[in-house]
Amino acid sequence: MHRFSLEQLDTLLALVDTGSFDAAASRLHVTPSAVSQRVKAMEQASGRVVVRRTSPVTLTEAGDVLLRYARQVDLLEADTLRTLRVDSEPGRPFQVSLAVNADSLATWFLDALAGLGESLGVVFDLHREDQERTTALLRAGTVIAAVTSTRDAVQGCVTEPLGVMRYRAVATPGFRDRWMPRGSAPIRLADSPVVTFDRNDDLQAAFLQEYCGGSATASHYVPTSADFARAITLGFGWGLLPEQQCLEPLSEAVLVELAPGHPVDVPLYWQRWNLASPLLDAVSAAVRDRAAIELRQ
Repeated sequence: MHRFSLEQLDTLLALVDTGSFDAAASRLHVTPSAVSQRVKAMEQASGRVVVRRTSPVTLTEAGDVLLRYARQVDLLEADTLRTLRVDSEPGRPFQVSLAVNADSLATWFLDALAGLGESLGVVFDLHREDQERTTALLRAGTVIAAVTSTRDAVQGCVTEPLGVMRYRAVATPGFRDRWMPRGSAPIRLADSPVVTFDRNDDLQAAFLQEYCGGSATASHYVPTSADFARAITLGFGWGLLPEQQCLEPLSEAVLVELAPGHPVDVPLYWQRWNLASPLLDAVSAAVRDRAAIELRQ
């Protein structure tokens, strides 16, 4: 007899995806009391508290372990159903949860997934997170694969290099002339306004420290990749843009490079569960192929 039933695992997934006992009950077409009883049974079987009754609900460390198990079972079931339904009508699309950093999402990652929804019979649940923090979502079982800057594999995962995303320090010509007269860029760069993605974004700060030994005195915070780039082209401040977003504006003199010869290279890796899954293999191959085109190798 299995310690955790498929019914219990499906309930845990519904709780995490919907955020509450009532919403999970509605999704599963049962009563909130039934959801609570299934969670209680899981906690009794594991001997650990699994779900914190917060709003929205959160998982304990034991709950994260069970969530990962639940998603793995769900993925294996989806692979099995796809195999059995080769010559029949497609079933309900399987939800593939992936984590990806904002710059990859804005420049190349969606192209990698284009067409896979229909060919694989899936829908995508994309979690946007800094490339240094996407591994936390893997570890928690929230996603089955992630674009990350971490080479070391999370336990139970495998990793492979995707390539390098190169950033260049850029600003408008008018901003450069106003804040950094000719020959003063290394000195004045730290004194001029910088555009930063959010308070977890340390790319600009690390560049400043290495390039001129300083730190920014004033920052604009613009937390979406497209608007971040637009803020720079509108002259809000200088910032580091991926080549995919700045090479064309540089060639048209809409932007100028402030530190030629000092690009910032961020290696990216693909981490995925170490699980034999044709579906996950297909997604991984698509990401790998697109990265080979878009990223520096």
